Amino acid sequence: MSAQPVHGHHDGRQPIPRTQDGVAEALPPAQRMEFYREMGEADDTTIGGVLKRWWLRAELYRDSEGDRIHAAVQAGTAPGTSASAVLRRLGAQ
Repeated sequence: MSAQPVHGHHDGRQPIPRTQDGVAEALPPAQRMEFYREMGEADDTTIGGVLKRWWLRAELYRDSEGDRIHAAVQAGTAPGTSASAVLRRLGAQ
C-alpha cells in the first residue's frame, strides 16, 4: 500500500512555485503582461491576493482539463458547491 504525496500533482508534477517569478514563468505569454501589470499596481495589502489568484490561474492553464474546467465554472455547471452558497448556508446556521 502506498500513500499519496502531500504536495504535488496526481501526475507527479511539482506545483508551480508561489513566487512572482514562478507564476510568471508558468503563464502563457499572452497572460504574463497582465500579471505583471496587476502585481505592479498592488500595494502591501493586496499583493498576496493578486499573487494567489494568478498562481491558481497558472495551475489551471497548465492542467490539460483547464479549459473544460474553466468553462464549466463560468457556466455554473462545475460539480461542487459555490463559495457563495457555502457562506449563505453558514450564515443561516
